[in-house]
Amino acid sequence: MSKRSGSQQASTVPSAEKPQSAEKPQSAEKPQSAEKPQSAEKPQSAEKPQSAEKPQSAEKPQSAEKPWYADGLKFKCTQCGNCCTGAPGFVWVKKSEIATLAALLDLDVTAFEREYVRNVGIRKSLREFPNGDCVFFDGQSRRCTVYQARPRQCVTWPFWASNLRSPEAWEETCAACPGSGTGRVYNLDEIETRRKEFRV
Repeated sequence: MSKRSGSQQASTVPSAEKPQSAEKPQSAEKPQSAEKPQSAEKPQSAEKPQSAEKPQSAEKPQSAEKPWYADGLKFKCTQCGNCCTGAPGFVWVKKSEIATLAALLDLDVTAFEREYVRNVGIRKSLREFPNGDCVFFDGQSRRCTVYQARPRQCVTWPFWASNLRSPEAWEETCAACPGSGTGRVYNLDEIETRRKEFRV
């Protein structure tokens, strides 16, 4: 092989390229500073429960309507005997009243009942004369002979429920009994006590 060809060959050998300078590695990006966690929101203060509304005080029931005789009624016993006479009826007596009447007449209970008491079913009533007068009514003096020991039915007259049911009923009572509507005034409590003690 000629040197020419040899030199040509030599000239054709490429010169080794200088290695490119290695690229500097890009500086690693600084990690972004971690965001500070937002401060946790303070929980809203729980709303105070509204104070329970005080229950309205129950309305006081209106007092019952007062009876027509609330201002009182007058009465004074005249011992006229009108309430002891008239049509046949009953003067109811209980054991204690029988005993009181028997003692007044100085009789034992058995003797008293045999003479002055009659049985009406399971109840007891004072006897009457044939004309309807009470057995203890004196027709001549027109007085009750046992007035101080008279039964409840007599004591509570004229303040019976039947006489108090209306002003008209009271007027009828006053017409039959001269003591009703006169004398002292019995207040409502006194009237109601007598009305409730014995119902006629």
